[in-house]
Amino acid sequence: MDQLIEFAGNNIILAGIWLALVVMLAYTYVSGLISPVKEVSVHEMTLLINREDAVVLDTRAANDFKAGHITGARQIKPEEVREKNFSKLEKLKDTPIIVVCAMGNSARGVAAAMTKDGFSKVNVLKGGMNAWSQAGLPVAK
Repeated sequence: MDQLIEFAGNNIILAGIWLALVVMLAYTYVSGLISPVKEVSVHEMTLLINREDAVVLDTRAANDFKAGHITGARQIKPEEVREKNFSKLEKLKDTPIIVVCAMGNSARGVAAAMTKDGFSKVNVLKGGMNAWSQAGLPVAK
C-alpha cells in the first residue's frame, strides 16, 4: 500500500488519469443500470421484432443505410436526429422501438431523446449493425 501511495505521489498525472478512468467506468456502469433505455442483444431484438412487432430505426447516414440495413428497418435522417424531430413517429409512441447505429454508441443518445419525447418502449441494439452482421443475420440492400 505504501508503494502505491509513493507511486501516486511521484506520478501525479498518471494517478489522475487512472482515477478519471475508474470514475468514468463506474459512471458508465451505473448509468446503464438506471437508464430508461435498455440495450438488447441480437437475439432479444429478433424476439421483439417477431413477437411484439418492434420497429427498427436506423440512425446511420443514407449511404450506409443503402449499403446494407436490417430488413424492414426505417431510416431516420441525421437532421431529424439533431433537431430531435420525431413527429413522423408519433403513432409509434407505445410500440417497441429498437434504435440501431453502426456500433451501438450514438443510438443511445437518440433513444434517450425519444424517451424524453414520450416514447415508452425504446431500446438500443448492443453492438449496432456490426453485431447484426457478425451474427450472420440478413441484411437488405
